[in-house]
Amino acid sequence: MSTTLFDKLSWRYATKKMDPSKPVPQEKVDKIVEAVRMAPTSSGTQPYHLFVVTNPETRAEIRKVAWDQAQITDGSHLLVFAAWDNYSEGRIDAVLSQLEQERGKAELLTNYYENLKANYLPRDAEVNYNHAARQAYIGLGFALAAAAELDVDSTPMEGFDPEKVDEILGLKDKGLRSVLLLPLGYREADKDWLVNMKKVRKPREEFVTELA
Repeated sequence: MSTTLFDKLSWRYATKKMDPSKPVPQEKVDKIVEAVRMAPTSSGTQPYHLFVVTNPETRAEIRKVAWDQAQITDGSHLLVFAAWDNYSEGRIDAVLSQLEQERGKAELLTNYYENLKANYLPRDAEVNYNHAARQAYIGLGFALAAAAELDVDSTPMEGFDPEKVDEILGLKDKGLRSVLLLPLGYREADKDWLVNMKKVRKPREEFVTELA
């Protein structure tokens, strides 16, 4: 990790007030989205979908079911991470098919994903959804780091009604369930009570245990 990224991670915070007059340039949004796309996931399944919402009316509706958090409408872009509602034979086969198209067929790959189906498909749908949702959190981490690297402010959010967001975005018909929201924008420093506060984290000796 470069010193520059360390500095950027220290600079970033969960922005409380975004400036609605300053939209994030599309090329920066595209880079943040690409960071999410490149994030690792269990068995390479990428079991979630990323929605980039700019429509003002849609974001206003989401704000109503997200504790009225202003960043959703004051930021210029809203990322919605939506996990698969379950693993299925078709979804896992599609992963294998893409791998075979791009890498070539291999018995090792076929056996791996057949074994994956044998383990995943008998499980309860809620277990599989929760597993998929955890993969979305990895993508969120990549998005936060990429946004910081690009000097873009962001605010990760779990404070919303997932069922209502699912309804607004029509996710149920897509076999998806919303997990996380991430508004992107630029801080309005003179109106954000958190902007000048020291970043506080546990000291290394309390947070880390090294086992030699």
